[in-house]
Amino acid sequence: MTLENSELVPELLRIGKSIAILPVIHGSGQFSLTVRRWLLEEQFDCIAVPLPPSFADPVEAAVLELPKPSIVIQKPITAFDQPRPWNPSNDAEEEEFELGTASYVPIDPCQSVIMAIRAAMGERIPRAYIDLETNDFKPYATAMPDPYAVRQVSPEKFAAAVLPTITRPAEEQTQQRMIHMARRLCELEQRHERILLVTSVLHWPWIREAYTKIQALSDVEFAGFPFPEHEETDDPVRFNVDKRTLMFLFGELPFITHLHERARSELENDDNVQIDGVKELLLAARDSYKTELGKRSRRVTPLLLSKCLQYTRNLSLIHRRMTPDLITIVTAAQQILGDAFALHVAEQASEYLHGDLTDAEEPDAKVTLGIDQARLPDGEVVSLVNRLPGPPISWTTLQLQRRPNEQEKNDWQYRWNPHSQCSYPPEDDQIENFRTRVFDRAKAIMGNDLARTEKFTTSVKDGIDIRDTLRHWYEKQIYVKVIPPSRGTLDTCVMLFDSPADPREYSWRTTWFAEHKDESTLAFFATDFQKEMVGPGIGMSVYGGAMFLYPPVSIRDIWMDRRLDFTETLEERLIAAACMHSRGRQIAVLSSLAPGTGFRRLARRYKKQLIHVPLNSFSDEQVGQLRTVHVLNGSEVRSYAESFIRKV
Repeated sequence: MTLENSELVPELLRIGKSIAILPVIHGSGQFSLTVRRWLLEEQFDCIAVPLPPSFADPVEAAVLELPKPSIVIQKPITAFDQPRPWNPSNDAEEEEFELGTASYVPIDPCQSVIMAIRAAMGERIPRAYIDLETNDFKPYATAMPDPYAVRQVSPEKFAAAVLPTITRPAEEQTQQRMIHMARRLCELEQRHERILLVTSVLHWPWIREAYTKIQALSDVEFAGFPFPEHEETDDPVRFNVDKRTLMFLFGELPFITHLHERARSELENDDNVQIDGVKELLLAARDSYKTELGKRSRRVTPLLLSKCLQYTRNLSLIHRRMTPDLITIVTAAQQILGDAFALHVAEQASEYLHGDLTDAEEPDAKVTLGIDQARLPDGEVVSLVNRLPGPPISWTTLQLQRRPNEQEKNDWQYRWNPHSQCSYPPEDDQIENFRTRVFDRAKAIMGNDLARTEKFTTSVKDGIDIRDTLRHWYEKQIYVKVIPPSRGTLDTCVMLFDSPADPREYSWRTTWFAEHKDESTLAFFATDFQKEMVGPGIGMSVYGGAMFLYPPVSIRDIWMDRRLDFTETLEERLIAAACMHSRGRQIAVLSSLAPGTGFRRLARRYKKQLIHVPLNSFSDEQVGQLRTVHVLNGSEVRSYAESFIRKV
């Protein structure tokens, strides 16, 4: 039974009566799904793959360990390995030899060829490795359309659309490989009736052309045809890969690859993983972001996530892509949600959570990958070239402020000078502007308490009072609002961001004095900045509560003032100090809940009145940024503090 009557394999993708070709883009999860679908929907008795026979054993051994990724590397035989006749001149002058480039096969679950081998091994279908043995491998790759298009169109339409743009390989080695693979297909055709070749979309026209020429040869011409011969090569070796460098092995993002493997193991529908995986990546980054920053994290609402996805889509379209790459996703996250969140997106994207990567091997027993390079377990660094190359990768720089490691934090903490501290001026300006807004809001509330209504005569005053107008509708009169100017002045503001506050959490309590006339005298309680070092001479803390006196005055440190020792909580001490030092009768209190009976009784003790300003009248994002304060170890640190301070 041949492939002539197959409904799955169209005529364009058939060679002769027994061979079907599936052109793929290497390293694409979408094409790996297409390969799996073909193998499930059609019966083949042989799977041909574009790899040399020497790779068969190590590749299949590595495939058996999937979803654990690995790499199969074949080092070239260099001049060092060739026997050379002795030459007396070698004693006087060393000869220089050029080290060749090693070739490798990525054991990637989203690699189409690996998927074909994996599925064939599961179905007990014979595999044929039909590529030419080459010592110094020369890859053939070029820019190609987004593989996501194959989800909407059939593989033959995709291949036909790409066909006019495919150029003939210029490398002689690539041409020889096409001829050799065509010859091997002719040999396989003698033993099998239904053969599937999974090869690159750049190779299939030339394999088809070479096959047609070979089939047209007579027996005499075939015997005299100069077919390419295998080169002498070294044996490929399989290595495990350091999980931190899987980004350089996989064609898809490691996180997307994990989602494909999870769907495979749990029998889920993975047709939409390419797009839905981006949404799941953002959700995973949000959880990681909240875990690290806790109360300091900004609210990542569904609206912000939708804006981030929309931004990602727009950037992808600008770059003429259907699916976003890593730089697009991270850039969108940075622009919408800040550096801290973008850093978590980048970290989550490089996480491969499927498969056992915590085996008993030593860290130095694995290969560490880089940009077209690898450090072998013996420490040797070799250049690498992929035998299953996908589209060329363009490297782009994105500026993200990294997270310091524990050793750096300990070193910065050890070098901290306790006798020199100052604030970060941009944060001073932000908190002072916010204090002004709280004053304005409190004055408006004070004026509203004195508001009254009266009948309209000649002026609408401060606006028509709809409620009183409707209440006195029977009088046929219009009532207007009259809001007199607020009486008294505000020079003190208390902000309670976390109430009730835990004294064990907010262990740092101090009073800061103004450096110039536009700053307030500030007393606050906050977390210990020395436990969160973000740079050399830069600590970070979070306000629990603060008191502002403006215009600034010189006062005792409220945390050392014995006159306030009668208070029991941190909030009571701030309010008592505000009542003691305020020159006006009213004090603005910013808090989530209105001051209770205890706070008002405390204010009456000093003959003061508390004006409550609801905390929820300001955005959570703004309040979260204002609560974060950075402490600098001297004014000289201000010159470089911007390079280390990250905005959440």
